[in-house]
Amino acid sequence: MSENEKQKIFYLLGVGGIGMSAIARFLLHQGHIVLGYDRVQTPLTLQLQQEGVQITYEDNIKHLPEKIDTCIYTPAIPENNNIFQEILHRNIPMEKRSEALGHITKDKKVLAVAGTHGKTTTTGLITHILSLSPIGCSAFLGGIQNNINSNFLFNAQSPYVVVEADEYDRSFLHLKPFISVITSIDRDHMDIYHTYENLHNAFESFARLTDKNGKVIVKTTCQNLIEKLHDMDNLYTYSLMDVNAQTYASNIRIYKGSFYFDYIDGEDSLFDVQLNTLGNHNVENSVAAIKVCNAVMKAENISKPQRETILRNGLKSFKGIKRRLEYIYSDNNIIFIDDYAHHPNEILSSLEAIRQAYPNKHLTVIFQPHLYSRTRDLQDGFAQSLSLADTIILLPIYPAREEPIAGVSSHLILHKIPIMDKYLVNKEQLQPLLSALEPELIVTMGAGDIDKLLPIIKETLLNKRRI
Repeated sequence: MSENEKQKIFYLLGVGGIGMSAIARFLLHQGHIVLGYDRVQTPLTLQLQQEGVQITYEDNIKHLPEKIDTCIYTPAIPENNNIFQEILHRNIPMEKRSEALGHITKDKKVLAVAGTHGKTTTTGLITHILSLSPIGCSAFLGGIQNNINSNFLFNAQSPYVVVEADEYDRSFLHLKPFISVITSIDRDHMDIYHTYENLHNAFESFARLTDKNGKVIVKTTCQNLIEKLHDMDNLYTYSLMDVNAQTYASNIRIYKGSFYFDYIDGEDSLFDVQLNTLGNHNVENSVAAIKVCNAVMKAENISKPQRETILRNGLKSFKGIKRRLEYIYSDNNIIFIDDYAHHPNEILSSLEAIRQAYPNKHLTVIFQPHLYSRTRDLQDGFAQSLSLADTIILLPIYPAREEPIAGVSSHLILHKIPIMDKYLVNKEQLQPLLSALEPELIVTMGAGDIDKLLPIIKETLLNKRRI
């Protein structure tokens, strides 16, 4: 798809998804007409409507225009969706989101970040750092980056585009990375891959799509993948503190709420770097981001002193990603944080970061499990990770694209959590429970619609304080 194409009409099924909405913004920017459907209205869909996307929330073919040039859809849309079936019936050209993203980026130098977790913050960091450089970049992000308040950035002059490479449905295999990063490979999306080996094989295929003149940057914990890729001359490893990695962080410390660390990478090492986002896992994400940005800037002949200045300023001024350890409210009595974590390892990393920042506060976690299959497959891991909290409140499973599975509910996790102070409530019961508990440090977690409860939770906390 080039900028010189005539105006077309695109219909996006699932337009409110974080990946789909970035494509919608790109198409708008190119001057195309964009319409779409989503199941529910959200702040993101309302923002898209303000930007010019025409959205319907009713699965009714009467909302389809007569002329549609191309339909782009997310795999989360069920095939029995009426609009989906009507578009098929009309023989309108259809592309999955991943295919469309592959076409959009095929003539660019793609900086692709993959991994079962860590990829959104890493893509956000890379995007922010490069946007401060003379090179610039475009970006398709998997979350709202707070510095730009968007999941999409466009720079017509830059040859580089940062992409969050999604492993779900093997979507990332439609990309042709110039530089690829793999942050983690944990057991997830077993409804797609069925076995851990299949998941690993997909990541290997993704890595081997990388340009031979670029770089494949893999975290050392992905040891099986590293062994499979041993024949690649452009393979590099990174880690939080593993000195056996080619790139790692050292001398990590916290001062006045900020993280400071040394970035170790031979002659490109950088000392006393400041990062203002919580958690060792974000230090690790920063290591990968520095590696990518430094490689790009070196390739574009930016001097070492200028590179160092850009890297330092970029990390220090990065405001994080919405719903990634995001402060909703904070004062001397109440701290309220929201996080997107929906996998046991993500939960563990986030809760460890919060414990590190607030070691003496009673930690209350509200968790909404995401997907029946994930809850079934990872119930033990969820129970273990959540046990870092002092008080745990579970909500019912958010089904997303799935139908219920017999015998699978939040009770599976509840019964295995090895602490006494735990609850399972519906959304209507949450407010009175919080009023009774009077939490001082509260964290909401999940990838479903728990974010819609944030205003209610905040008001409940503040009302209780006023009494």
